[in-house]
Amino acid sequence: MKTQVLPITPESVALAARLLQQGELVALPTETVYGIAADARNGEAVKKIFEAKGRPQDNPLIVHICGMEMLNGIVSEVPERAKKLAAAFWPGPLTMVMPRGPEVSDVTCAGLDTVGVRMPSHPVVQQVIRTSGVAFAAPSANLSGKPSPTNAPDTLADMDGRLPLILDGGESNVGVESTVVAVTGEHPMLLRPGYVTKEQMEAVLGEEVLVSPAILEKLRDGEVARSPGMKYKHYAPKAQVTILRGDFAKYKEFIKQHTEPGVWALCFDGEGAQLGVPFIEYGKNHDGVTQAHHLFTALRDLDKHGAQVVYARCPEQDGVSMAVYNRLIRAAAFRVVEL
Repeated sequence: MKTQVLPITPESVALAARLLQQGELVALPTETVYGIAADARNGEAVKKIFEAKGRPQDNPLIVHICGMEMLNGIVSEVPERAKKLAAAFWPGPLTMVMPRGPEVSDVTCAGLDTVGVRMPSHPVVQQVIRTSGVAFAAPSANLSGKPSPTNAPDTLADMDGRLPLILDGGESNVGVESTVVAVTGEHPMLLRPGYVTKEQMEAVLGEEVLVSPAILEKLRDGEVARSPGMKYKHYAPKAQVTILRGDFAKYKEFIKQHTEPGVWALCFDGEGAQLGVPFIEYGKNHDGVTQAHHLFTALRDLDKHGAQVVYARCPEQDGVSMAVYNRLIRAAAFRVVEL
């Protein structure tokens, strides 16, 4: 298959809409990362996403809409919590897991009785949904397990020959996938952290948002992934990544003792020049927003440079930093050294 990469024009948006209506795949920018879209109601189309990514079919996909009226048939009910969160954060990088409706394909939901839905704020996605009339399922546009792409060239590197069209909308603004929260059950539960934080949702809901243990720890054997991004190893470069937890002085001392060829540092802005090994910086210390924006590009750049072993500075675990830590600990397959 030949993969076209086209700039955003009325013609390219119309082509994307036609391809989706015909049961084909389209990669396109969102405010979080680039995604691969297929009609969420068309099981055969959605299967092509799993094939293109090499993704296990027990990993559910998120349905993207452009208006509340599109929830009809996709969910069977809209809980009161969902209405409050939608009023506060939609359109935006928040996915809500709700009871599944009759129209969404079993393949999209990985056979679960729930479905994750979000209303993205990126104008290109909104145009494509409006033009096509298609609510689409879309995971990140990477080969399964690799870092998610935040631009069209990285999307093409993974998807060339695997789908017909990539829309090039420049760099994604947020840089990590959407927050996922389950709004059914006795308490709302955070299943994947992102740009919309636990603290922000609690302020809107007036109640505690529980945190799934699988955010910071491995899923237990046999445990079902209720959200994308809960798998053991994910977002990973080819290099072996280890997170070093401790202050910069201890980090620097550890690196000084590990200067073998192939060792790289993944550190915060302004720190690399002090380390004596090749490095990539991925945002400011104590600033989850800049770290989130740069993390996946940094992980991909480590591969481009041929890094073999990577020692990563540990982000914090609250606010947007929780999302950064969640992605990084999976990229490291849960290897953490306490300094």
